[in-house]
Amino acid sequence: MSSRDIEGENPLYLPQAKVYDRSCSLGPGILVSSEPLPSSTEIRLRFCATEKLPFAGSTTLRSMKRDFSTLVHYLYRDNVFPNGCFLLTGTGIVPPDSFTLNQCDEIRITIVGIGTLVNFVG
Repeated sequence: MSSRDIEGENPLYLPQAKVYDRSCSLGPGILVSSEPLPSSTEIRLRFCATEKLPFAGSTTLRSMKRDFSTLVHYLYRDNVFPNGCFLLTGTGIVPPDSFTLNQCDEIRITIVGIGTLVNFVG
């Protein structure tokens, strides 16, 4: 999850917008496979606020600008991960600039074939 107010100040602030407490969640399971997911794999994002749906969107892996093998190549090019690592790409779904989350809002990210990650804004 990104802090959009930090991110919006300057594109160079993107790393700082993603490194605050509880900004990264993994789950509900982790897919370990020697084969990548098909490019048609759908990702759905839903934000829910007290019985209303303020934003929902979807995309597919096909929309990524770079494929996973290229991303992994660059990740390992100058780094060593003896115990492995996670490559976080984001969802590729961006709500409008006017959108903001509030305390207790629910965030659901579903990747078809893996499951749904559910988080609440604290």
